Amino acid sequence: MYGQISKITAVAGQRAALAKILIDGTGRLPGCLSYVVAADSGEADALWVTEVWESQASHQASLQLPAVQAAIAKGRPLIAGFSNRTETVPIGGHGLIAAAKA
Repeated sequence: MYGQISKITAVAGQRAALAKILIDGTGRLPGCLSYVVAADSGEADALWVTEVWESQASHQASLQLPAVQAAIAKGRPLIAGFSNRTETVPIGGHGLIAAAKA
C-alpha cells in the first residue's frame, strides 16, 4: 500500500469551502482505500488530508482523472499553501483490511 498525509492551509475563511471541494472531488477513485479530510483543531484555516492507496501508481493515475483535475482547478484558488507532506507505507488498521480485500 501507499499512503500520504498532507497539511493544506486554506485562504483565510475558506477552509470549509476547500474541504467540501476535496471531499466532493474524490468520490470513488480506482485504487483508493481511504481518503480522509480533517480540520486542524488548532489552526482555523488548516486541513489534514490522509490518503491510502493500493499503490503509488494508483495514486499517480488518479491525478489524471477528469473529476480530480476539476477538483484541483476549483480548489486551487482557495489554497494558501501546503506543508507537512509525508509519504507512508500503511500496514493495516480499522477499515483498511476490508477495503484491501474488496
